Amino acid sequence: MSDVQQRIDDLVKGSHVVLFMKGTAQFPMCGFSGRAVQVLKACGVNDFKTFNVLEDEEVRQGIKDYSQWPTIPQLFVGGEFVGGSDIMMEMYQSGELQQVLNKA
Repeated sequence: MSDVQQRIDDLVKGSHVVLFMKGTAQFPMCGFSGRAVQVLKACGVNDFKTFNVLEDEEVRQGIKDYSQWPTIPQLFVGGEFVGGSDIMMEMYQSGELQQVLNKA
């Protein structure tokens, strides 16, 4: 495992809910990242870790390889990849995201 992959693995496994995004939860730098934060808050999740991929080009590219998912934001819950903002929104609307968040 490369250094960047190990860093990502440590981040993903170091917190219950981790969102790799553009910007921060307080100041998202794209609409998709902003929507992902809103969905988490709508699920009652206030304690989640974010990683601003705009501050680290290695992680920005490396997270795509790690998850085998081409876009950002990316949500991990309990060390497992959940999806991007569209999947998060679909799961939220069906109630599945709340179940994933509560179970992990």
